Amino acid sequence: MNTAQPSWYDVIDGTWPAARVRRHGVWTLREGQGGGSRVSATTLGQPGADFGTADLDSAQAAMRDMGQPRIFMIRQGETALDQALEQRGYLLRDPVTIYACPPAQLMDEPIPRVTVFSLWEPLAIMREIWATGGIGPARLAIMQRANGPKTGFLGRHRDKPAGTAYAAIHDGVAMVHAVEILAHQRRSGMGRWIMRAAAFWAAEQGAQTLSVMCTVENTAANALYRSLGMQPVAQYHYRHLPEGA
Repeated sequence: MNTAQPSWYDVIDGTWPAARVRRHGVWTLREGQGGGSRVSATTLGQPGADFGTADLDSAQAAMRDMGQPRIFMIRQGETALDQALEQRGYLLRDPVTIYACPPAQLMDEPIPRVTVFSLWEPLAIMREIWATGGIGPARLAIMQRANGPKTGFLGRHRDKPAGTAYAAIHDGVAMVHAVEILAHQRRSGMGRWIMRAAAFWAAEQGAQTLSVMCTVENTAANALYRSLGMQPVAQYHYRHLPEGA
């Protein structure tokens, strides 16, 4: 697999978009409207771009003026930014691995009938399942903002709702987000079936790649994606300044 293309960070922005994005000097600022770090984090406008003390001061002030936490996304290779923020007291948060594979890799096994449904708009039960995992209205609004092909997945096990997820496509890459399996339905293989359903959907939409993100600390999900043969293709993490620092 060619790991230089596509731009995984562009895929994140395209499939899980912030409410507003604007340039500010060397930075890209995101307005998240309560949707979490991914849509609120500031990044260098060009990966690995040069910056100085005044640039960092300006970014901090801009995030404060937006009424948002001071948080940066650190992409692969941005060691200088990572070190500069650490020296300013920014703490590391949520290292993430991005996995990818061709959709066909997960299409070798047919999905049992009435196991996973693909549909958009999300049903009320899908919203309820997401809510159990802390995916509330602000994150549902992110899904609504995404342009291009997108869908939701509702998984069922033993005739009962079991899990849900969302996927969207940017530049030929389908990215799966917000995978949530109900606690009492875990260990039923539902995560595996949802990812296989996403692969079939991605192929139907003409996507060349299927991808998903996972925090490093989520050992069960990392094991699932690796067991499906998905390969790590990129990483990132955040640096955030604690309140009052």
